[in-house]
Amino acid sequence: MMEEQERKTRNEIVMIVIKAVVYIVLVYFKINVPPVYKHYPVIAQAAEALFVFLGPSLTVSAIRLVIIFWYIKKHKFKSNIKDNFILGINRIVSILNTVFFALAFMVFLGVDPIKFLTSITIVAAAIALTFKDYITNMINGLIIMFSDRLSLGDHIRVHDIEGKIIDITLINMILQNEDNDMVIIPNSVVFSSVIVNQSKQNIKKLSVEFQMLLHFGYTPEYLENHLRQVVMPYSGFIMLDGLTVKTMAISKDEARFKVQVLLNQYDKVKEREIRRALNTAVMKLAVQDQKL
Repeated sequence: MMEEQERKTRNEIVMIVIKAVVYIVLVYFKINVPPVYKHYPVIAQAAEALFVFLGPSLTVSAIRLVIIFWYIKKHKFKSNIKDNFILGINRIVSILNTVFFALAFMVFLGVDPIKFLTSITIVAAAIALTFKDYITNMINGLIIMFSDRLSLGDHIRVHDIEGKIIDITLINMILQNEDNDMVIIPNSVVFSSVIVNQSKQNIKKLSVEFQMLLHFGYTPEYLENHLRQVVMPYSGFIMLDGLTVKTMAISKDEARFKVQVLLNQYDKVKEREIRRALNTAVMKLAVQDQKL
């Protein structure tokens, strides 16, 4: 992984050097116009378009490397770190390069970008209105990327969806849930929802809700002691006194309880086993009393 990242960084530096060399050649030809430009106007137009693209693209790429290098050194990260700030910078650079390419393409077609943008003001407003949800998602995505509230690798819960953040794009946030499914959530939903970030608490909470008929006579204290015995084989993964049973609601015939277990480390397999053990124990209690 480390070698791959270093190779990627070297490739980026080589690409910047190549861009710089080509840009210098284009600047030289812009000052000393070669005869081929006069004989073949298409080549001159293509060179002008490439000049328009390479100048700002080269500048942005160089600034990006400097900012990322400074950021990694400041926070003493490893060179292969996946961080929201770096992710946000990369997304912004991608957007800017797309804009630079669009401007260069206009130049190649012989269209004045300034006049073109001025003439389509009303059309641009209509396009912005049409794609407002898409634009909102992009803005929210950038805000999330530059925020320290959510980071790549965090385990979060959005509504009833829980999983690990594996990627944040300009449109969606991608989670990996307990079943290794990829769950895609629009950034606007993430931005406007109440999110529980379990990673920021340095603990992992496992919750199981269930209902019991009142005539069974089970008290929260009895259920808590019983379920603690059930999860005893997993004590190495559970914090001391990390299992509690809360009464969520009581109706005429039944009570709703919630078992909450605090894990001292994240282990997807063990978490699944603990949840299964708790569910099995609760089901056995209900079945035994029905038989009685």
